[in-house]
Amino acid sequence: MDFGSALKDWRTRRRLSQLDLALRAGTTQRHVSFMESGRSVPGRGMVLRVAESLELPLRERNGLLHAAGYAPTYPETRLDDPAIRPVLDGLRRLLDGHRPYPAIVVDRYGLLVASNDAFGLLTEGVAPELLAEPVDTLRLALHPRGMAPRVRNLDDWARHILERIRNDLARTPDERLARQLAELEGYLPPAAAPGPEHLGFAVPVRLATSAGELRLITAITTFATAADVTVSELKLETFLPADAETAERLQTTSAVQ
Repeated sequence: MDFGSALKDWRTRRRLSQLDLALRAGTTQRHVSFMESGRSVPGRGMVLRVAESLELPLRERNGLLHAAGYAPTYPETRLDDPAIRPVLDGLRRLLDGHRPYPAIVVDRYGLLVASNDAFGLLTEGVAPELLAEPVDTLRLALHPRGMAPRVRNLDDWARHILERIRNDLARTPDERLARQLAELEGYLPPAAAPGPEHLGFAVPVRLATSAGELRLITAITTFATAADVTVSELKLETFLPADAETAERLQTTSAVQ
């Protein structure tokens, strides 16, 4: 896709008028119109300004630069590169500090990068092939041989996961993520009406474990100021007890271990 078409597509997806984008990017509606029609060739700085104004992820900012004929600005470092080790070490310290509550780090497709010991309580009884690397945590959550049989409120929990993916796709199209969504939808019956399991601010998962039933809510943290594509796409997902009983069970299990 050429730059003009890509710019118009992203602007439309963000539901911005040409004037809205112009005001955000510090330019004129006429200039935005000319860039989209191909009548104006933007400089590298302008491409970065409109990409930031559109709130594009770093990977897509590189893509917009490429469409305009420029080299990528943001590096994409492999996870096994020594340069990224300080980031991963810091994340592992966060994982350890979150014990006795489960926590994981995943990439943009939900593939497991790291986890703490408490995560093992969530994966009890899961089929071994689902825990073979690379571990797909989305598949792990909803597969019939994964966590799904032990999730007491599977309809609510599945809806939470699927809607999160759909929202990501609505903002940033991705063929691989779309295929993952189709796979996950295939594991489940048609979505039912919203149930009573919402806490008002979160959807807890009710999971049967050897420690008893756990009611957990999740929080997702990302690197808002990352300047590397790989780092920007990492997500720290922490599981928090939704009630005192769950907190006590996790504390007791940790003490026994």
